[in-house]
Amino acid sequence: MRFEPTAFAWINPETSLAPEWDRAQIQRLARHLGYQLIWPRVESVVPLVDQIRTAEVDIVITPAPNHLTAITLNAIMSVVNVETVCPRLTFARWPLPSGHIG
Repeated sequence: MRFEPTAFAWINPETSLAPEWDRAQIQRLARHLGYQLIWPRVESVVPLVDQIRTAEVDIVITPAPNHLTAITLNAIMSVVNVETVCPRLTFARWPLPSGHIG
């Protein structure tokens, strides 16, 4: 993790009807929560969860739950928390198995 709280911003281009609005809402929530934003590289072929893991962020912020598939959300939750703008939700990271040192 980084020295300052960081968030990975994710807008699914296939889901977003207003990408500029979604971007502004993510920026607003990140500022409200005290996170610096990291945006993904445009049109990366690297799976989202691997981009998040490589970015070493604290959370992922997305406009709405429908920007992530259930499988992707499950994979991300093994790495970090997920915050959504609307509705305002938090999906907490899965707990580590007992006895795991991480």
